[in-house]
Amino acid sequence: MPEKVILTSDDMARALVRLAHEIVEHNRGHKDLVFVGLLTRGAPLAHRLAKTLAIHGAADIPVGTLDISLYRDDVSTASLQHQVRRTEIPVSVNEKNIVLVDDVLYTGRSIRAAMDAVIDLGRPRSIQLAVLVDRGHRELPIRADYVGKNVPTALTEEVIVRLMETDGKDEVVIVGKED
Repeated sequence: MPEKVILTSDDMARALVRLAHEIVEHNRGHKDLVFVGLLTRGAPLAHRLAKTLAIHGAADIPVGTLDISLYRDDVSTASLQHQVRRTEIPVSVNEKNIVLVDDVLYTGRSIRAAMDAVIDLGRPRSIQLAVLVDRGHRELPIRADYVGKNVPTALTEEVIVRLMETDGKDEVVIVGKED
């Protein structure tokens, strides 16, 4: 099955601006906000959200990256040896409004792992979730607070997010998987 583009570069940019403004509106400003991007593609998206708000006059919002490898329930210890990267959050998470940022929300397992990782670092006031794409098919009772685009998908499809920072171009596509 050929790729079907569901978000172009312009669509992604508009979605991120909308997400950034929704986050600030919901939190009644940007005080105590911290964006934490899940590695790999959530991290550049978190930086883009912070940059968008800086352009619109918000003070610098701290941005961190979170490696959830050690918190996943579907990866063996042996396969982690070469994958573990660094979690870097530039401020304490205590009493902050943490906004986890990821590219695609699917089963919810990555977000559960991310929440465990954040809570191991301290006690945030709140943990919120912003995703570029919500494709459904949850296995855990997790929902995003902020969604760029809801995309109903079949289990046989894959949502692929490509970012300039990691892939050389911005787009989101759906591809049918081989059976």
